[in-house]
Amino acid sequence: MDIFCNEQHDLIRQSVRQFAETEIKPLAPELDEREEFSVDLTRKMGELGLFGMFVAPEYGGQGTDYLSYIIAVEEIARVDGSQAATLAAHNSLGIGPLYRYGNEEQKQRYLPRLCSGEGLWGFGLTEPDAGSDSRGSRTVARRDNGEWVIDGSKIFITNAATPITLGSTVQAVTGTRGDEKIFSTIIVPQETAGFTATEMHRKMMWRGSNTAQLFFDGCRVPESNLLGAEGEGSKIMLSTLDSGRLAIAAMGLGLAQGAFEMSLAYAKERKQFGKPLTKFQAIAFKLADMATRVETSRNLLYKACWLKDNGQPYAKEAAMSKLYCSETAKFVADEGVQIHGGYGLMKDYDIERFYRDQRLLQIGEGTSEIQRLVISRYLGC
Repeated sequence: MDIFCNEQHDLIRQSVRQFAETEIKPLAPELDEREEFSVDLTRKMGELGLFGMFVAPEYGGQGTDYLSYIIAVEEIARVDGSQAATLAAHNSLGIGPLYRYGNEEQKQRYLPRLCSGEGLWGFGLTEPDAGSDSRGSRTVARRDNGEWVIDGSKIFITNAATPITLGSTVQAVTGTRGDEKIFSTIIVPQETAGFTATEMHRKMMWRGSNTAQLFFDGCRVPESNLLGAEGEGSKIMLSTLDSGRLAIAAMGLGLAQGAFEMSLAYAKERKQFGKPLTKFQAIAFKLADMATRVETSRNLLYKACWLKDNGQPYAKEAAMSKLYCSETAKFVADEGVQIHGGYGLMKDYDIERFYRDQRLLQIGEGTSEIQRLVISRYLGC
């Protein structure tokens, strides 16, 4: 029994695991092979109540704590990183800013549809020349006759070009103060003139999720589409990333759990020199190290969620969780391939897909290097 979990958390884990095993697992290899986003699975996740779990019921959410949502991401990632990416990005990066910083009219307009699974939402921060340095953004927005006119581009934006995407929240430079840029966040509906979202293909990982480039060419939206106050863009985006890091950590934890379980099962079945691989100390020790890192990752992540749910500062722990869980996923997936041997390099075995899917976890939502920078600053370095 986990010290951070109660009966409700256990029930959520059971229901999401059953859904992942029965609905997602049979389709995951084919979606990965075809590099295909599944509207059907996305809608089913919405019907199960996995979108907007932490959102208040008056806006269409479930009103759960954040740990409940993190457990759901973990259980989806245990089976498939692509569907977990859709879930995590939509909740943390799509719904999150609208829920925390939107005014009442904006919440009522967008959240019910986003929580139901009717539509998805993008988080337009990263640009071709602005990744870890988010303040290097070049996308600009200027006021003109009661509207924002946006010009620029974004890249690597999850969920932003699906058939059910309703729009994206976009960071743009809306002015300067001396030598400093003023950043603001603006809501851009999908069908806005001058706005184009195009799918990105030929990905190594998360091939069943949607990744997009966004282009703004004289794109006009009403001034009322400003999210939060003008000049709060960096605060909104970076605080959103704190929550998002917990979701990426959950993806790392879930992937590591899944990779460990399939490796343990394979090692028990596979025989060499007349006995199962688990009877060889070299393999048994690998499995022991994998299990230990998974358990350590879970404790660190759940503590960070407990801090967030109890209104305590958690940004340092979020960075630690994202760093450690993502690197645990890398370690466990790599050892899992080693245990599978040559079979681990074949697409007939899920460990091959897990090995590819884990690689983004040390890059997305802030690289491992950025997480170490964040942590070191909290330490006063």
